[in-house]
Amino acid sequence: MTGPYTRLSIIIPMYNEESTIAQVLDEIAQVALGGITKEVIAVDDGSTDRSAKIVQQFAERSPLDVNLVISPGNRGKGAAIRRGLEHITGDIVLIQDADIEYDPQDYPKLLAPILSGQARVVYGTRFHCKIKGMALPNRLANWILPRLANLLYGTHLTDEATAYKVFATEVIKSVDLRCVGFEFCPEVTAKIARAGYQIHEVPISYQPRSSQAGKKIRWTDGVIAIWTLIKYRFTE
Repeated sequence: MTGPYTRLSIIIPMYNEESTIAQVLDEIAQVALGGITKEVIAVDDGSTDRSAKIVQQFAERSPLDVNLVISPGNRGKGAAIRRGLEHITGDIVLIQDADIEYDPQDYPKLLAPILSGQARVVYGTRFHCKIKGMALPNRLANWILPRLANLLYGTHLTDEATAYKVFATEVIKSVDLRCVGFEFCPEVTAKIARAGYQIHEVPISYQPRSSQAGKKIRWTDGVIAIWTLIKYRFTE
């Protein structure tokens, strides 16, 4: 049952992901969503490699609706997502990383609570089972962040920093986002919760990559995320 929802906008913020972006796009193209059409908004955040060129070449040969948006410089994930939101035409928005840690085959289960009317915001949780290969600082941050969000905002999250976040478009468009970097996750969590929306979680698959393989988030981003959750509990 799709109700009023007919189109999914997938925002992909990317920075120097030439080794994985084609695979991600190909996997998105293969996902069947019934009567839901898909569009991809790939926001190149000042890449210095061939990421943008690869996306453009993919768009030219694939039936998948791909819109490449080029930022003039590297500002950060949050800025890229905000830029992508300016270009969406769908009534559901999904955030997709440009690496292969997350599996687009999880889209149907991520969309299901929204399509059924059960939820308007869905997060994919990685922590329904044991994750192998996650670095200790990342594991620690991922342990602290949902507990802090639950304490500050009355949520019931197990995975606050998950990349797979899905929103009814009118919900995410109603949020005044100011993020530039990886603080997108705690900012949107804080503001969604403060607005009174319940965040529904569904289990997803996850294969962590190392910094040597291109992972860009650092332990300092965890500290910023903690501060962001605290800040937006008491400020607009």
